[in-house]
Amino acid sequence: MANVNIQELLESGVHFGHLTRKWNPNMAPYIYTERNGVHIIDLYKTAAKIEETAEALKKIANSGRKILFVATKKQAKDIVAERAKAVNMPYITERWPGGMLTNFVTIRKAVKKMAHIDRMKQDGSFDALSKREKLQINRQREKLEKNLGSIADMTRLPGALFIIDIKKEHIAVAEARNLNIPIFAMVDTNSDPRLVDFVIPANDDASKSVNKVLSYVSDAIAEGLSERKSDKEKGKEGKAEKSAPKKVKAKAEATESVEKDSE
Repeated sequence: MANVNIQELLESGVHFGHLTRKWNPNMAPYIYTERNGVHIIDLYKTAAKIEETAEALKKIANSGRKILFVATKKQAKDIVAERAKAVNMPYITERWPGGMLTNFVTIRKAVKKMAHIDRMKQDGSFDALSKREKLQINRQREKLEKNLGSIADMTRLPGALFIIDIKKEHIAVAEARNLNIPIFAMVDTNSDPRLVDFVIPANDDASKSVNKVLSYVSDAIAEGLSERKSDKEKGKEGKAEKSAPKKVKAKAEATESVEKDSE
C-alpha cells in the first residue's frame, strides 16, 4: 500500500477547512492553524488517518464484504461513482433513500421489482401491455435505476460505509450507527468527528480534495480484493494437490486388483 504524500494532499487543497465561525470544537485536534478566517487542517494527521482507514478498508474488502460509498453533493458524486465502480463496490450518489439500511428488506424488494421488469422485457410479456402501461413501467424502471441501480448487486447489508460530508449525509450516518455498521468518512472542520469510527480530517467540498483522498482509499480496497482472489486461487490449487495423491493411489489399487484377477 502506497504511503500518503503530504505534498500531493497540499496541492489538492485537502488542508482547507471551513470558516472559523462555522467550526465544530470537536475538530480542534485536527486543526493546525487559522488563516484569513479559515481553519487549516493538519495534513500530517490527515495522512496518518488515511493510512489507518486504508488498512481497515483493505481488510473489509479482503473479507468479501461490501463497502457502500455515499456522496450526494454535486462536487463529489461523479468522482465517488467512478471510484466505487472501479473496485466493484455499491454507491449512493442520488438522494439517500430513507430506510436504506434500517429497512433494507423493502429496498431489496424495489431492486427485485427492477429485475422483474427486465425479465418481462426479455420473455415478451412486456410487449403484450398497452402503450400507457408500457410508459408507466418504463418510467418506474428509470426512477428505480437512478436511485437504486448502483446497489443492485448488494444482496445484504454492507460491511462498512464510506461517506463524503457527514453533515449532509446525516441520515445515512444515523442509520449506520443504529445498526453498528462501521463508518469511514472525510470530515471537514464544521462536522462532529465523534459520529464516525474512522475519521479522515479533510476538505470535503473541493472535487480535487475528494478525488485525492479517494484515490488512496480505492487503491487499498483494490489491493484487498486482489489478495482475496489470490488466496482463493491458492486454496483451489491446494485442494487439487491434496486430491491428486488420492486419485493416484486409487488408480494403483485398481491396477493391482486387475493384475491379481488376471493371475
